[in-house]
Amino acid sequence: MKLALFDLDHTLLNTDSDHSWGEFLVNEGLVDPVHHRAMNDKFYEDYKKGQLDPYAYNEFVFQFLTQHDHDYLTELHQLFMQKVIRPQMRPEGFKAIQRHKDAGHAIVGITATSDFITAPIFREFGITEIIATNAEIIDDKYTGKVTNIACYQQGKLTRLEQWLAGRDVTESWAYSDSINDRFLLEHADHAIAVNPDDRLEALAKEQGWEIQDWSI
Repeated sequence: MKLALFDLDHTLLNTDSDHSWGEFLVNEGLVDPVHHRAMNDKFYEDYKKGQLDPYAYNEFVFQFLTQHDHDYLTELHQLFMQKVIRPQMRPEGFKAIQRHKDAGHAIVGITATSDFITAPIFREFGITEIIATNAEIIDDKYTGKVTNIACYQQGKLTRLEQWLAGRDVTESWAYSDSINDRFLLEHADHAIAVNPDDRLEALAKEQGWEIQDWSI
């Protein structure tokens, strides 16, 4: 297997889907605007600093999911896709995915953001194999908890290794924008820094990794 790994937020997307979901809920009048925005912004700053508690953050995100049924949440996510996500999908991301498909490579979307938010987005990019932070569901209802290991920093590499069990990878590529993904990028044979943050840009230059601009 030759494997291409794609991060989502600020890599395939021109935005952060997790933070954008919180803003979407505020703008739609579905959550307390002051408290929710303050918490959402705080967690996002922690993420950018590389100091996020992924369990605390995802449990904050999942609180809303526990209050509604799947049909409503599916409809709401479709509205989120229409209003927020589709305009932020990077054409260069589609092109990179297609290049790997044309070469016969296996493609995996890998993200710290929850599967609830990201799985429909990855599928719209044509990616069906997805490794994400998983929201626990019991009796067809979200519990508000994270199941398995959060797919963040070193945990992203751990989750990849779980997915790879029994698979033989002969060559790999990884695309990301964030220093939080340095473990994933170091693991890949070919690391590509896409519109990297300052710390990842410095690391990419130090390591001789390719740097690409996918901004729109």
